Amino acid sequence: MEILTRREFLMRKKELAQRILDGAIFIYPTDTIYGIGCNALNEKSVAKIREIKNRPVAPFSVWVPSVKWIKDNCQVTKKQEKEHLSLLPGPYTIIAELKNKDCLAKSVHPTNGSIGVRMPKHELGDFFTEMNIPIVTTSVNKSGESFMTQVEDLDLDLELHVDFLISNGKLRGRPSKIINLITDTVIER
Repeated sequence: MEILTRREFLMRKKELAQRILDGAIFIYPTDTIYGIGCNALNEKSVAKIREIKNRPVAPFSVWVPSVKWIKDNCQVTKKQEKEHLSLLPGPYTIIAELKNKDCLAKSVHPTNGSIGVRMPKHELGDFFTEMNIPIVTTSVNKSGESFMTQVEDLDLDLELHVDFLISNGKLRGRPSKIINLITDTVIER
């Protein structure tokens, strides 16, 4: 696994974008904790993340390129748009029903038609917006274990399956707050 500083990432953005498009598994900072992800349109890469996290069926969240992507692909009322989508970018995961099931690899949401969408308030947001694809975003840990807030926390078993990591030092966040548009509830974690 290659560990990249912020500067190295910025110098190699074009190359890294192509690697992600081609199926790379990578770890990256968000506005909360570190995430592990891949191109959310690549079935093979999504399946690999499921395997390494030992998470066979629970839906993954995705870091989406824009609020427009959410409105185009998820069921959102005008009231929800004004009340909840206006919070983005930020430390929130918004659960919504998909109206366009072809906007993601099937293995991102294998059990039902709902999905968690994120737009973290982080400089990587511009990078993913430029790529204009959704990115799987899930905590860097095996199911049921502690999440990663610094490179030193990385589980060695996970490291063996990751192509590169973008380091941003120690993150002091907590997992994102969940806003469920389907049940109209907010969950603090």
